[in-house]
Amino acid sequence: MLTENIKRNLKSGLTVSLISIPLSVSLAVASGVTPLIGIVTAIWAGLVAAAFGGSNFNIVGPTGALSGIIATFVFAQGIGSVPMLAIVAGIVILAAYFLRLERYLILVPSSVIHGFTLGVAFIIGLNEFNFALGLHGLPSHEKFSENLLESFRHIPDISFPAFAIFLVFLAGLIAFKKFVPKLPGAIFLAPIGIALGYLSQAHSIPISLETLGMKYGDMNFQLFTMPHFFYSAALLKASLVIALIAILETMLSAKIADGMTKTKHDERKEMLGLGLANVISGLFGGMPATAALARTSLNVKTGADHKTSAIINSVAVAIISLFLLRYFQFIPMTVIAAILVFVAVQMVETEHFFRFYRFDKTIFWISMVVAIVTVVEDPITGILLGVVLSLLVSIDKMTHGSFDMRANRSDTGDTDGSKDGKGKEIEESHDVLLYSFRGRLVYFNSRAHISRFESGLTQYKYIILRLREVFFIDLDGVETLNEIISVIELRGQKVILSSIDPNVLETLKTGIKGYDRLEKDGLIFPKTEDALKFLGIEPKEKP
Repeated sequence: MLTENIKRNLKSGLTVSLISIPLSVSLAVASGVTPLIGIVTAIWAGLVAAAFGGSNFNIVGPTGALSGIIATFVFAQGIGSVPMLAIVAGIVILAAYFLRLERYLILVPSSVIHGFTLGVAFIIGLNEFNFALGLHGLPSHEKFSENLLESFRHIPDISFPAFAIFLVFLAGLIAFKKFVPKLPGAIFLAPIGIALGYLSQAHSIPISLETLGMKYGDMNFQLFTMPHFFYSAALLKASLVIALIAILETMLSAKIADGMTKTKHDERKEMLGLGLANVISGLFGGMPATAALARTSLNVKTGADHKTSAIINSVAVAIISLFLLRYFQFIPMTVIAAILVFVAVQMVETEHFFRFYRFDKTIFWISMVVAIVTVVEDPITGILLGVVLSLLVSIDKMTHGSFDMRANRSDTGDTDGSKDGKGKEIEESHDVLLYSFRGRLVYFNSRAHISRFESGLTQYKYIILRLREVFFIDLDGVETLNEIISVIELRGQKVILSSIDPNVLETLKTGIKGYDRLEKDGLIFPKTEDALKFLGIEPKEKP
């Protein structure tokens, strides 16, 4: 069985490894760490995630989604802090796994994730501004926006040959994507870039190009580097956000792969595998990792049908890097820039933003705010602000209190209705109001219901409070009903309760002041039709 799995998945695993190496090197550079750290991450995180995870297709390694957060952390804490970042993020993911916290990931809506991804894409792309233009030796600043302004100030110093090479390679990557989508352009263009950089260093061509080796020095392959163990509040803050993004990206990637293959991954096992992958990556000197959508998609498209493919990918990355990684020192930084700008462009899925705008402009603007704050301030602040704004908007919508109102004429039975206050005004000539509570009646929407009765609804002789659609009520909800009943009765109106859901009946019996009195007076009915008939109304519409 193992032999058969290897045979079926050998092609896909090897193909993905060929794209994993240049992407891991490039994304490590985008994250502010050395290329070797990217390779170590691709090997160990990919291997552990494949062995213990629940998806047959996910390829785990360095990704653009995490690069912005890592780069910000590296600037403040140094490259040596990155392995510890992976370890703590992995521990957080494992804690989430054991506590089954993945159910609460709905607190991070898709608008925030896509806004964050858009911001990170801008950071990745614009961070390559210097390399694309052949600028080097510029002062570094903590904030991305300050670095970008620094680059603009030095535009007169650009190297036109470097910029031309950047444009040619970027165009080549786009051409491969359009005309040969099954063959990633980086597989073919990276060797050309290496040859170009070698010729430049050997002075065989009249172009001077900054290469990966010139920036990072020795690139001899290592499977392990000792991490530096430490702890700080900044480490925990960054780790929490990285863990959140890693979980969301990994689950999204697994779901997309399931859709492509008509299969179903094990979500729990995938969480476990991701947590272990990050811990092991850090222990071996790597960086935080998550599932990579593009590499996972390539894995599926090249014939993978088992996690053996991801294991082959990691082993192949190790073997190829052992013999060939030192040649990557010749790849020009302008070629790395082309690869990363292409990655950034691929991260932006414009159809989501068009859908947000059509569906709800509020969530569209939240996603834009997240993107802007991610770029101008930092990625952690961006995603945290997005979550807070989304929760506030959701709470604001919930506090309106869902309801339905219908008024009836006791002499004719005619009915006018208004749902959630958006229907036509109910005529004042009606003398019976049917007010239906809908959904939960709890602390965050109770004030909205009370306000409706305090500010109006005074013209009716009878008000029927219908509770059939109230499936949950808390103590504040009970107090809300008590207050509404008091407001109605103090104005000389009669209140009737009807259609009480069995799930909340006992709570109301013990919590509603005067429940026994209302029941004794015959003002509580199991069905709303009975309450209307009691008032002499034969409804023409079923309430």
